[in-house]
Order: sequence, then structure tokens, then C-alpha cells
Amino acid sequence: MNLKEVGRVHSPYKKKGDAPFQGRMEDIEARIEILEEFAPALKDIEDFSHLFVLYWAHEAKRETLQNRTPYDQDPQARHGVFATRTPNRPNPINLGIVDLVRREGNVLVVRGLDAFDQSVVVDIKPYSGKVDAISQASSRRAHEKKED
Repeated sequence: MNLKEVGRVHSPYKKKGDAPFQGRMEDIEARIEILEEFAPALKDIEDFSHLFVLYWAHEAKRETLQNRTPYDQDPQARHGVFATRTPNRPNPINLGIVDLVRREGNVLVVRGLDAFDQSVVVDIKPYSGKVDAISQASSRRAHEKKED
């Protein structure tokens, strides 16, 4: 496998504890600087209001296979990392859905990204409300249940 860095995140989050629990819950802007060689790949990105950003969580603990979540009532409860959104996982590729605020050449100004400053961006994809939103999605965890 050969991943390529396509860009870098410039954000106010410098260390653990700086970033919010979920980036979508904050109104903080970050910048994603796309490497010049990949700048042509940004053509028409302004057509989308939201983007998926896949980035490498370079501070993650790659040996973690189970962990707790902030929603657990039982302090002993543990879940497999593939059933959580923790950045700690064997391959710490994180996914953020961001608002595209604007494009400035090869820089995307986004809102809602919880990545640490200098995180490597490995891909960006447009978010589609028709394709990516699944109204029937469910979870048995209390925090995921729909509220009427």
C-alpha cells in the first residue's frame, strides 16, 4: 500500500485536549493546504457545500483495539475500535465532514474539522446529501437514538 500526502491541515488544535470531541459541533475554521501537484484536483470543488476529509491521525495510539466512549455509563464498558469513532486504531485514518467555507487557490477554508495542526490529508471527497445521508441508519447505543 502506498498512500500519498495530498495536503496538510492548519488548525488551532496543537495537542490532545485542544480538539473538540466532534469537530462538527464547533464553529472553528481550519485551512487545508493542498500540495501544488494536486491543486488541479480541486477543480469544481466549490460546487459542494460539504466535504469528506480523510486525514492521518499522527498522534493516535495504533496498538489500541478496544476503548471506552464518552457516552458509556458503565466505566468498565469497552468497545472494539471499529465500533467507535476514536482516532486510536491500527490505521489512524480519520474522517471528517466539513463545511466548505471558501477556496483560496490551493487552500480550502473549512469549518467543523477536528484534526490536529499539521495532520496529513490523504483524500477529499464531496459530500452528497442524496447518497451519503441514510435516514434509516440506526444504533443501539443511547446517544445515537433519534429524538422526536
